[in-house]
Amino acid sequence: MSTKKIAQDSPLPNLNRYITAHDESTGKAIFSNAVPEQNPTQVVPGAVFRQGYVTKKFPVQINGDEDLNGYKSFLESPPGLVNSTGTVLRIVDCPPQSTSPMHRTVSLDYGIVLIGEVDLLLDSGEVRTMKPGDMAIQRGTMHAWVNNNPTEWARLAFVLQPCEPVVVGGKALEEELADMEGVKKSE
Repeated sequence: MSTKKIAQDSPLPNLNRYITAHDESTGKAIFSNAVPEQNPTQVVPGAVFRQGYVTKKFPVQINGDEDLNGYKSFLESPPGLVNSTGTVLRIVDCPPQSTSPMHRTVSLDYGIVLIGEVDLLLDSGEVRTMKPGDMAIQRGTMHAWVNNNPTEWARLAFVLQPCEPVVVGGKALEEELADMEGVKKSE
């Protein structure tokens, strides 16, 4: 299994995001053109990230396009894996025969397999094989994602939410990114 930085982009279809807003004069729903519809991509060790949306705080303030303005700043300087005060929507494409670095985020993450099959590997050695539609509720634990398929890419969707510090056995656990080159620590 490779955890090296992949040199190619995912062959899976590009994804568009459609952000809604309100017409100020009529109050009717419209589609916003504040940011491009195509998701930006970032190649990291063992995966391709597609940043769907990021908010600066929770609950989210959508009045005055505060959330959109905050998201624009994240497009200029992508956050770490987690935004410690807001939410992150990310699509992750995993290449064939790859394993992400073992890592921990201090967050509550919802992960859903969209395409392919992946193993969720915990640092205890426990593994669950996930198929399309399967969900992982990741609660601040050390984990890695494994795509064992020799030829097919896998795609997962994640919603990451900040959480209170994770304390186990009286010790606060911290974010651990291992050797995730190109991914900065969460803010």
